[in-house]
Amino acid sequence: MASLRGGVRALFRVSPRYGRLQATAAVDPEDIPLEKVQVKSSGHVLPYVGVACLGAILFGYHLGVVNGALEYLAKDLGIAENAVLQGWVVSTSLAGATLGSFTGGSLADKFGRTRTFILDAVPLALGAFLSATAQDIRTMIIGRLLAGIGIGISSALVPLYISEISPTEIRGTLGSVNQLFICIGILAALLAGLPLAGNPAWWRTMFGIAVVPSILLAVGMAFSPESPRWLFQQGKVIQAESAVKRLYGKEMVTEIMYDLRASGQSSSEPEAGWFDLFSKRYWKVVSVGAALFLFQQLAGINAVVYYSTSVFRSAGIASDVAASALVGAANVFGTMIASSLMDKQGRKSLLMTSFSGMGASMLLLALSFTWKALAPYSGTLAVVGTVLYVLSFALGAGPVPALLLPEIFASRIRAKAVALSLGMHWVSNFFIGLYFLSVVNKFGISNVYLGFASVCALAVLYIAGNVVETKGRSLEEIERELSVAE
Repeated sequence: MASLRGGVRALFRVSPRYGRLQATAAVDPEDIPLEKVQVKSSGHVLPYVGVACLGAILFGYHLGVVNGALEYLAKDLGIAENAVLQGWVVSTSLAGATLGSFTGGSLADKFGRTRTFILDAVPLALGAFLSATAQDIRTMIIGRLLAGIGIGISSALVPLYISEISPTEIRGTLGSVNQLFICIGILAALLAGLPLAGNPAWWRTMFGIAVVPSILLAVGMAFSPESPRWLFQQGKVIQAESAVKRLYGKEMVTEIMYDLRASGQSSSEPEAGWFDLFSKRYWKVVSVGAALFLFQQLAGINAVVYYSTSVFRSAGIASDVAASALVGAANVFGTMIASSLMDKQGRKSLLMTSFSGMGASMLLLALSFTWKALAPYSGTLAVVGTVLYVLSFALGAGPVPALLLPEIFASRIRAKAVALSLGMHWVSNFFIGLYFLSVVNKFGISNVYLGFASVCALAVLYIAGNVVETKGRSLEEIERELSVAE
């Protein structure tokens, strides 16, 4: 935790890279002596990161809220005996999220990051309201679809905006905060369900609560600065300089604007279309983004969470709430550790460590179910394997992909490429949820866990050969290196 506080404290100082006197645009900042400068705080960026993270909280909350409320809303809406319609209530939000994630990239490119956040608040708030007031299943499904579209847009937009406004030296710490707040949103949904046992109608309040942060997101973004990188890409140089001044102080304007010009991604180059993502120029780096999210989902996180309740029951933990709370707490704790290490250990090493730990945990889970010599300890080992898996996931595979992708994508394609990668996340999530139980019934849970362990091993090999380290480097530096590599 000390290192996490250190990372946050770093926000209130300026790195030597940006600690140079403002000069005319024609002067190379590298020629200005560092010792002549007195730098002001760059901590102004923190409130805007906090506002953006309201989208991450809503992401986690809308995903988690239906789990506790489903049984009670099914009775109220008359679908208690209809498993298909209950499945639609759950899966409609995933379908909406897939649509939203693809739409979010185009909206962010066309209208800018902050205005897209404001637009996103509409389906988030309306979806929550319709779900809370639904008197029939049709209204509930429409509400869940709208909420899904909202979280799909925010899933791409939050990491994109944070990466584009964060100072280089703590971009990893602030970027991983996105995943931390998603976990907090899931935990908030769990806690919101506690009164259900004594008040079955409470499920409406659970959905309605989400209207408040949706409104706060829209209001907060109305007063937040636009991404300087998007403004520069649009040719709005004066507005970009003004946004830099608000975010970091006037002393940093020259350095950052020089970096933007040096990146060569100004308005002279036309806006990228969706087909540009598959061109020879960009496909390699875009495929890395899509692959990271595919590995994240195919490594078994949803399966572990799904089976956590039965695993804990085998170890004598009968409370579903306690089981979910333990998994959620492990996720939050692991993400906090990742936040403190992101700008020290680097993204690539955390990813490799994370998938290695996940693979080892999957082997432990598989052995706990099949190895007769371990039968007396199978319940305990299964719980240990589950908690270690979630901790390992939270250290890298959970937070890093959403942080790394905006860093490695060129500014011209950044929004659409992030949206495409997140779309792969939602599509794979949907199909895994659809076919997972069938695969388990056919092959058995132990063999499925071994399959997940194999995916983790493949992920480590892929990351070692294809992922670049971005720690401590500006987005423009990364873009220039990858452009040369291409």
